Amino acid sequence: MQHEPSEVTEFPANRPAGCPFAPPEELERIRDRSPVVRITFPDGHRGWLVTGYAQTRAMAADRRISSRYELVHFPYPGMEGVEIPPAPVGDLTGIDPPEHTRYRKLLTGKFTVRRMRQLTERVEQITAEHLDAMARQGPEADLVPAFAHPVPAVMICELLGVPYADRETFQRHAAKVGNPEFAPEEQGAAYVALMEYLNELVVAKRAEPGDDMLSDLTTSDLTDEELGGIGTFLLGAGLDTTANMIALGTFALLRNPDQLAILRAEPEIAEQAVEELLRYLSVAHTGVRAAVEDIELDGQVIKAGESVIFSLQAANWDPAKFAEPDKLDLRRNAAGHLAFGHGIHQCLGQQLARVEMRVAIPALFARFPTLRLAVPPEEVPMRPFQQNVYGVQRLPVTWDEG
Repeated sequence: MQHEPSEVTEFPANRPAGCPFAPPEELERIRDRSPVVRITFPDGHRGWLVTGYAQTRAMAADRRISSRYELVHFPYPGMEGVEIPPAPVGDLTGIDPPEHTRYRKLLTGKFTVRRMRQLTERVEQITAEHLDAMARQGPEADLVPAFAHPVPAVMICELLGVPYADRETFQRHAAKVGNPEFAPEEQGAAYVALMEYLNELVVAKRAEPGDDMLSDLTTSDLTDEELGGIGTFLLGAGLDTTANMIALGTFALLRNPDQLAILRAEPEIAEQAVEELLRYLSVAHTGVRAAVEDIELDGQVIKAGESVIFSLQAANWDPAKFAEPDKLDLRRNAAGHLAFGHGIHQCLGQQLARVEMRVAIPALFARFPTLRLAVPPEEVPMRPFQQNVYGVQRLPVTWDEG
């Protein structure tokens, strides 16, 4: 006989005091009690919350669930009555096959493991340049604008073929998008400026192609509008996430000196260490989809039209998959983590993000062996959990010169 699941009246969003890296405690309690439960959304919609690893993985891979923004109810207060428009042209996150399949096929070949690893030397150069700049301006810095943000920002510029003369302006706008330090109006204006710039860049690439991804894509059947939209999507998907992984990963290592000591002593485990940091931190922590057909999951029936929240972080901290998941263990085999999602919407640029993290984080600690927080850890300002991407707002650090 099917049991009626307990119902959650609101999406848990309060992280435990003293551990900014852990999922909200209530999410973990829900997962351990019942990994698929009813939840009431702020607008009154009754949908589902999925928190278990196996259940989240199955849901993310199910073709009977849609990513279309206009079909989804959102779990955060303040979204009541807000009609979400369809995804803008080129936004792969908010569309389904066959449209999604067409874009994905064109882009997948641009992000192969081999191609991204070929970029390692360039990532090393960019990393060294920003570490040099930190050393010149030190011995204190806010790691977010000094290092964590500009490294992936420069790589995005290179992938898209942004001319050097435009990069300062481009990065200034990019630094505002999704950044809670700026008012929503400023973020919106920066986003519009970037869209307009990328649309102009597409026209320039058609006229005079270069050795970059946008130029490559001008030979496809994509329209200028689609190319500009894809450029905007790649910027949004590849910058904020990686920047926050670098900054939050640094914070986590500084708070776990035993693990930092392992990384220093065993640099050959950098690849494994990055996978564990991805699992442990899960900066893109929550996904929301809508069922387009009835789906049976873990003894429950999700009806067509019902929205489903899945907590990637609660899944990545599921003890049924990872032993002692609350411990950062750089020697752990974290293969199979869901930090990049799963299924057809799994992060397209995950290999580039891995390369950037494998290079940037060890290089930072190698360059500044005495790197430490410049403020007490509890004073490091964190992004609100409701942000799509979790992380630090600022990370004040200091080091000994000489």
